[in-house]
Amino acid sequence: MSISLSLGPQAEIAADVPVELDKTRHPHYGRYLDELEPGQVFEHPRGFTFTAGNMLDFARTYMQANPLYLNTPYARAHGFRDLLASPQMVFNVTLSLGVQNDSEKAIANLGYYQVQFLQPVYPGDTLRSFTRVLERKDRGPDKPGITRIRTAAVNQDNAVVLQYERKIFVGWRGNRPPTTPAPKVTTAFPGVEAPVLQLPLQEAPGTAGLTGPNTYFEDFAPGDIIVHANGRTITEEHMALTYLVGNSHPLHFDREFSSSLSGKMSGEPIVYGGLVFAWLDGLASRDMSENAVWELGFSEGYHTQPAFAGDTVGALSRVLSVEDVAGADGYGVVTAQLIGVKNVRAAAALDRYGAELFIKEDSKRALGKDKIVEKIFEIERRLLIKRRPR
Repeated sequence: MSISLSLGPQAEIAADVPVELDKTRHPHYGRYLDELEPGQVFEHPRGFTFTAGNMLDFARTYMQANPLYLNTPYARAHGFRDLLASPQMVFNVTLSLGVQNDSEKAIANLGYYQVQFLQPVYPGDTLRSFTRVLERKDRGPDKPGITRIRTAAVNQDNAVVLQYERKIFVGWRGNRPPTTPAPKVTTAFPGVEAPVLQLPLQEAPGTAGLTGPNTYFEDFAPGDIIVHANGRTITEEHMALTYLVGNSHPLHFDREFSSSLSGKMSGEPIVYGGLVFAWLDGLASRDMSENAVWELGFSEGYHTQPAFAGDTVGALSRVLSVEDVAGADGYGVVTAQLIGVKNVRAAAALDRYGAELFIKEDSKRALGKDKIVEKIFEIERRLLIKRRPR
């Protein structure tokens, strides 16, 4: 079907149409705790098409050093079809697509769990995002509760490229009006219960000079602590960057909204945590993931303190384990803990707090220890890393 409309001069008619205040509507989005039912599935709106331009912009903005996300011939030499979208971009876009349905009313994001990257994302790929509500913990009608959700992103071929769980801290609706309904979803949730990762890897001769000499698999041993030299000062740029990945939570870019809140969340817009994570990952990339060929995933990720414009973030990594890969002699798996701090140099934080910097913040009370106010993030990640060329 085609439409043909004749467009003449547009007449001004506003003055002739009466104002009817009783027809005012206030659409608003996200879900309160009582609107998140276990088993409920959302298909999130819009989708997101990746281009070489926005992929390169993201990798450079967040200081990535891995050439897979910056250098098309390098990515192809390793067996990939084209330039790769960085895992942080795929993660941020997928999470942000879901905010309108599952967390725009959230008070806080409590954690990331079992994040798995299953397929490459190339220029021209378009991702859609789905969420299933797994459980809802009720702490009483006057207290916010916790919802656990599972999210999956699929590409234009309906292949799952990413899946993860997260916990959301969210209040009851009470006597507030209900949120705008989401479309009914009739398709099955696309998550994969027992995923098998298959990568098109090949040896890439002649690329060694494009990465540093000290980030191959053999360069990591359990117990290594790597202090990443650079910090990154966040400015009010974060508000625009939040919407560039599609995150619609007003806490991150609406000063009128953020200043209307009570408690420690009140005041200036809070930097969207996914951006903080991406900067910490980028700060670590020259020392940890420059020779990685895949981010297998991450888990037990927590934003332990908020970040604001003007804060400077820094990062440290601690190697937890190294593993051989059966049938793939040229690669190994490194599991590491990534720690983020703010307004203190990473080296100074390590000198000041020592081993306590690597203890999970939620464990501190039971251990009789104080939380570290400069510590803003903690997560465990697994990387598939090349062995040194023979």
